[in-house]
This record gives sequence, C-alpha cells and structure tokens, in this order.
Amino acid sequence: MRRRVVRAFGAVRLPRRYGEGPLHLLLMLASFALTGYAGVRLLAGGQWPLVLAWFAGAALLHDLVLLPLYALADRALVRAAAATGRRARTAYVRVPAALSGLLLLVWFPLIAGSAGGASAAHYEATTRLPGGVFLTRWLLVTAGLCALSALWLLGRTVQLRMCGTPRRRSETKQRVAPGA
Repeated sequence: MRRRVVRAFGAVRLPRRYGEGPLHLLLMLASFALTGYAGVRLLAGGQWPLVLAWFAGAALLHDLVLLPLYALADRALVRAAAATGRRARTAYVRVPAALSGLLLLVWFPLIAGSAGGASAAHYEATTRLPGGVFLTRWLLVTAGLCALSALWLLGRTVQLRMCGTPRRRSETKQRVAPGA
C-alpha cells in the first residue's frame, strides 16, 4: 500500500527524471524564486538600463581582464611554491586572496569612493549608513582573512610535527635507491 502511495506522488521516479532527490529540487526552486524576486526588485527602480549595462560590463571585465590576471597570479604562486617545495601551502594564500578579491569586486564603487566620492554619498542617502568607511573595513577584513589563514597554517604545521608525520622532503631524502 505504501509503495503505491509513494509511486502515486512520483517520489520513486523523481531521481530518475530529475537526477537528484526532492530536497535538492526544493532548494533549487527556492533559489530561483529568491533570484527572481531580487531581479524584480533590482529592475523596478527605473534604472534598469544602468543595471543591465553594469552586468554586461562586469561580465566582460571579468572574462577579458580579471580572469587572465588572476590565472597568471595563481600560476606564478604555484611555480614559486613548487620551486621551494611547499606547493601544498598555496591554498593558505589562495583562499584569503580570493575572498578579499571577491569583496573588492562587489564593493569596489564604495571602496574606491570612500574618500568622499559620489558612490559613498549615494549610499549614505539611500541607506542612512556611513559610506566613507568601506576602504578601512575592507583592509581590516583582508588583514583578518590573512591572519586567520596564517594561524590555520601554523596550527596544521604544529599538528603534523607533533603527530610525527615526516615531511615530504625528508621522506624523499631517506629513500633507498633501487638495487642498493
């Protein structure tokens, strides 16, 4: 009886048709609804041409300028870390740099205009919150992310040393040559 009820609602066939479970489908529908609501609210202000131009410009700026730049920076980081034998530590630089870059990209007009620009004045008039503090706060968040990453690296290094796990470099030095 229970199988018939479950099949009647299509829960058994849902993973075959959709590819995931019902909870995933519910979360996807909720995210689409939230995105639609945000889009309607964003475009309802009468400034939709500016919003569309901003999205197109941001996509072009990201794909044509920023992506090649941070791909080159990441490649240089990996090469420098590989030359010193510490390639596994690149994540401790990548994560805070990526998060700080994302914050800079999202809040750039207010960070750049924090010296009293028009963006800060518009932000203050719209939200009634101070707009001239974004540069300082972004720098503090970036410093906090880097400090947290450094503490995490220190903790991992101490943990590995206390557990007696040999470092990779010393393991390769202790190998016996084949045939010896």
